[in-house]
Amino acid sequence: MTIRVRRFCLSLLCAVFLRILPSAVAANPAPTSAEARTERYFESIRSNPNLLLAFLRDMPKGADLHNHLTGGVYAESFIQWAAEAGDCVDTATVNLSPGPCKAPLRPVADGFNDPALYAKMIDAFSMRNWQYSGQSGHDHFFDAFGKYWQATQGTVGKMLAESADRAASQHEIYQELMYPPGIKEIDALAKSVEWNDDFGKLEQELIAAGLPKVLARANHEIREDEAERDKVLHCGTPQADLGCQIEQRYLFQVARGRAKELVFTEILAGFLLSGADSALVAGNSHMLGLNLVMPEDWYVPMRDFPLHMQILSYLHARYPKVHISLHAGELVEGLVPPEGLRFHIRDSVDIAHAERIGHGVDVMNEKDPQQLLGEMAERNVMVEICLTSNAVILGVSGPRHPLSEYMRAGVPVALSTDDEGVARSDMTHEYLRGAEDQKLSYHQLKKMARTGMEHAFVPGASLWRDGRTFVIVTECLGDVPGAKPRSVACQKFVDGSEKARLQWELEGQFREFERRQWPIAFATQMKPQAAH
Repeated sequence: MTIRVRRFCLSLLCAVFLRILPSAVAANPAPTSAEARTERYFESIRSNPNLLLAFLRDMPKGADLHNHLTGGVYAESFIQWAAEAGDCVDTATVNLSPGPCKAPLRPVADGFNDPALYAKMIDAFSMRNWQYSGQSGHDHFFDAFGKYWQATQGTVGKMLAESADRAASQHEIYQELMYPPGIKEIDALAKSVEWNDDFGKLEQELIAAGLPKVLARANHEIREDEAERDKVLHCGTPQADLGCQIEQRYLFQVARGRAKELVFTEILAGFLLSGADSALVAGNSHMLGLNLVMPEDWYVPMRDFPLHMQILSYLHARYPKVHISLHAGELVEGLVPPEGLRFHIRDSVDIAHAERIGHGVDVMNEKDPQQLLGEMAERNVMVEICLTSNAVILGVSGPRHPLSEYMRAGVPVALSTDDEGVARSDMTHEYLRGAEDQKLSYHQLKKMARTGMEHAFVPGASLWRDGRTFVIVTECLGDVPGAKPRSVACQKFVDGSEKARLQWELEGQFREFERRQWPIAFATQMKPQAAH
């Protein structure tokens, strides 16, 4: 064979090789990280709601930081408990009341044999079919709590159990639940003192009137409720429910739509129950802080908003270690006058020292919103994003929701359920709304799960040296987050911090989740084929 022929053959082989190489590489792509493969699968199923739902159901979600205990229970449970207690229902208003039941009231238990009555109660106690109620989503939502309130009496342990059980099914590991233990005694004490503008004097009057003893009983109530929860879930037995693995902590829930002296007393109670002054009240380690609840647009919360901020500022100065998360900006244009949209988030951060903001929907209506967003990012104030709640109560979704503005400004954000029972939702569907309505990527959803745990009020040092980019602490450099700590220093660090322990657990869940063999080829095959 001549040299020319050999060169021709070699050139031909090279050409063939170069044509084959791209297809060979495509068939055998370079190894990628487990996170990248998971992200790629997520994007391949983004337009398939069924596969997306299954994916998100199994995805680790970390913490739920904005969850009202009495709003997190489904109507079916309240009906069951009310029936067992012999409670009654007014068929006209659908309000529950204690028995015995005299006409026109009917026993709640009648609903088990009367499908129309049962359905009517579920619709009244939740957002199911609210479009046919004759009310706005806002009004139907807030009316529901009063209708089933009787069923919440004496059932806190059961509510905690249901909440924990559902959280476990959603692959959460931690909850901060809003509820007010001992509230009847606290409010009765508040009515025994007269309001005055001297916060220090009012505080001392309440302490002298017996507030510490009332709060000691509230602490006992918390322990009893937790014991009942553990009993319902069979914790500590071979039949233990998965809900036993959920860490539950609490924020004292202050009803801001009430008289001044009641609001002040409840805020003070929240501070003291959270360990503000152990010489007065032995703080409950599971009560971590407080939040103000009730509709932000109602008359008293709007009128007294500046006063509430000043009360929080005063008590924060006295007890700076108590955590504060505040509902702020759960408002839209038309719900209140324009000037009512301009300062709630800013004052919650600047005056009341809120570490987290719940909802924050009206942020772009605030005075100088870009400066406010920058300040929140700089001060690391997290926003608890409640997509389902904002959609059904305020009618805010899609590009009208400010989530993208928070993210663009670098403000920490995490998804929360708000009132999953009333809303007929759960954390999986919050993530689904995030993916579908807000176009969030897997990486962004994962960051939100990590951010929730980073901003949880649970005590202890963070696993992350940088809680924005999730750079691990020096003690654990060289260790793989989520795996069994190898170094003595890392093991000691994780064991010594409740927060770091939970964060390590979340990382372990992500490791297992992302190591799955995602069916990329199957997802590709599901794409519509061109017509022949």
